[in-house]
Amino acid sequence: MPTIFHANVLPEVNAKLVGYAALISEYQLRVPQPDSVCAIGEKHRMYEKDQWRVFTPRYAPEDTLFGHLTFALKQEGIDLAVLKALFNKIESIAIVGIVRGEPTGAYSRRIWFLYEWLIGEELNLPDATQGNFALLVNDKLQYTAPPIRSRRHRVNNNLPGLRDFCPLIRRSKKLDRYIDLNLSRAAEAQIGNTHRDLLSRAAAFLLLKDSKASYNIEGESPPHSRIERWAKIIGKAGQRPLTLDELEDLQSIVIADMRFTMPGLRTEGGFIGDHDRVTRMPIPVHISARAEDLIKLLSGLLETYELLKKTNFDPVLLATVIAFGFVFIHPFEDGNGRIHRYLFHHILAETSFVPRGLVFPVSAVIEQRIDEYKKALENFSRQRLDYIEWRPADRNNVEVLNETIDLYRYFDATKQAEFLFACIEETVNKTLPEEVKYLEKYDQINNFIKNYIDMPDMIVDLLITFLRQNEGVLSKRALGKEFAKLTEKEVQTIESRYAEIFLED
Repeated sequence: MPTIFHANVLPEVNAKLVGYAALISEYQLRVPQPDSVCAIGEKHRMYEKDQWRVFTPRYAPEDTLFGHLTFALKQEGIDLAVLKALFNKIESIAIVGIVRGEPTGAYSRRIWFLYEWLIGEELNLPDATQGNFALLVNDKLQYTAPPIRSRRHRVNNNLPGLRDFCPLIRRSKKLDRYIDLNLSRAAEAQIGNTHRDLLSRAAAFLLLKDSKASYNIEGESPPHSRIERWAKIIGKAGQRPLTLDELEDLQSIVIADMRFTMPGLRTEGGFIGDHDRVTRMPIPVHISARAEDLIKLLSGLLETYELLKKTNFDPVLLATVIAFGFVFIHPFEDGNGRIHRYLFHHILAETSFVPRGLVFPVSAVIEQRIDEYKKALENFSRQRLDYIEWRPADRNNVEVLNETIDLYRYFDATKQAEFLFACIEETVNKTLPEEVKYLEKYDQINNFIKNYIDMPDMIVDLLITFLRQNEGVLSKRALGKEFAKLTEKEVQTIESRYAEIFLED
């Protein structure tokens, strides 16, 4: 019978699990399956099928703890969630034995460093005195931070985070392509070719559009005053330090009426989902981090941000791990989604990725890609539900019964990074130029109408709005009411000129 791993059949009948998949299976680790897992096949060619990466027999390591750990670090990169679960399961003497067996080996020293870094305890081993300093994370497999030297292990720690919060992003052709596009410079070039007045008007419109979209994504239709107020906050993103107090202040702005929402960090469980219509039992699609873990997780998140923003770590990747990490933790009773999307703006502004005076309408693009957005969120949440033990609590809430903190601080953010980059590329190459182009055309038709007919600005704007809504033709309703005083010739002339400007590219 074919081997089955996490309900997935291996691509060959006699294939063998290797690396992280072998460790998860052998030690019965309760961790989400990595997006990509490895096996050794019988064929003398390497290939990929579904989530499987199949290697030839010559890549087969020794069927030992050290063998599979070495294969994983060499071929798969670092998966902190799997490693932490493994180190919690095995006796520390196993790692001591690996290091004593190969005291100068680059992989034994990496494993030693990872054990002490993750567990927070020093093993009964003397400091390493020989062996070249080895880079911990292979930058051909994952995106890294500038290295910090660990003399004890003779390892250069280039993990993009700290023990309390360290998501990782796998290197992919798609992400490398996005990074090579240099979208920040492309946006700067667009701005340089746009008149200051047009740019200012485009920025103001896109700011309101983004604010409204962020509420729409949550299924809310607040009054225009709240949309404007949130737009002003987004417009100032990146100007104030990102702290826990700042996050709580943002929540107080998002949730104008706190009578039914507890302000600040949750003191109870939390989830996203529905309730059974009859029993009112929770039906979660996402379960939030435990209330008792929030301070540690958010402190780790904020410290990781402070660490990485001062380096050359890509700003979009940084925005990915911080903003998505925040929404996965879900620290507040309400307002998490809008603050999560605000964090995109804050990070891209503070790292100077977004040109000064402009806001990328990321939420507006997300609203147009809502199904992809949901998949990016579900990629994290769905596979973690099986590892969270919970029971119904008061107020039809959930109470988490097991230790879950590692689910929220160690995760693969590759899918989320690819999604965010796609949104930003669309913003730079489509949304922004289209808005500038529309304003240029708007000015042309506006000037034409005002020179053709003596009409107040507000009425001209309304006329253009009706034309835009009806594909360049004034509706019978408009002609019978607001613009009944226009002659037939005037209507035909205005419609013809509108078509020349807007409909004939």
